[in-house]
Amino acid sequence: MTTPVQRALASLPVPEEWRWRVVVRPRRRTLGIEITPEGDVLFAVPPDADPGAVADAVRSRLPRLADEVRRRRHRPAEPVKELVGGTGFAYLGRRHRLRVVPAGEGRRVRLHLGRLELPRPVTPEEGGRHIADWYRKRGTRWLAERTPPLAGVVGVSPSSVGVGDLGHRWGSCDPDGGITLHWAVMQLPPVLIDFVLVHELCHLRVPGHGPDFSRLVRLALPDAAVRELRFAEEEPELWRGAVR
Repeated sequence: MTTPVQRALASLPVPEEWRWRVVVRPRRRTLGIEITPEGDVLFAVPPDADPGAVADAVRSRLPRLADEVRRRRHRPAEPVKELVGGTGFAYLGRRHRLRVVPAGEGRRVRLHLGRLELPRPVTPEEGGRHIADWYRKRGTRWLAERTPPLAGVVGVSPSSVGVGDLGHRWGSCDPDGGITLHWAVMQLPPVLIDFVLVHELCHLRVPGHGPDFSRLVRLALPDAAVRELRFAEEEPELWRGAVR
C-alpha cells in the first residue's frame, strides 16, 4: 500500500537505480535514514510524520545520500578472518596477532603479552562469536570511561552507553537516551571511535542530520570533517565477525 510519505518521496529527484522503502516505527519521533551495506535506503518515520516535512528533509540530504549510496555499492567485500595463529586483530587502532591456546576450564579470550588469546573453539563460527563478545565487553568498559567528558562537551547525559551488534549500523541512539556502538568500531583508533560516539551523543539533542546537527558535531569536534573522511576510508576494512 502506498502511503502519503512514499508518494511525497517519490516526487523527489531520487535516482532511478536506488532501492528504497519507507517503514513506520511507532517509537520514532523524527525521520531516520539508514543505508544498508548494499546501498539500499530505508526511511524510518514516526506514525504521525508530515509527508511534506519528510520530503523537505530528504531533499536537503540527497547529495550526501547519493555519495553514501555510491560508496557502499562499490565497497570491497566484507573482511573474513581465518582463526589461526598470527592472524591480525585490531583493538583501539593497535594490531594484535592471534594466539590459539588449548581450551579449558576458565579459559577466555584475552589480551596477553601483546597477543589476542583465543581458547581453541569447536568451530570457526564459535571462535568468531567469542572474539566479538570480547570486543563487546572490553569496549563497553572503555566507553564507560570515555563517554562522560565528550557528553559534557555536547551537553547531554545519555541514560546508558554500550557496545553491541548493530548489523550494518555503526552507532544508534534510542528514544530513551541510550547509545550503542557496534563492537566492530572498537577496532578503530580512539579519535575515530570518538567521532562515532560524538555523532550519537549529538543525536540526543538534534535527531536529524541537518545544519543544526552538523554545527553541534563541529562544536564538539572542530576537526570532525577530517575524522569523517578518515572513518569513511577505514570502516570498509573493519572485521564484523565473518570467519572461515
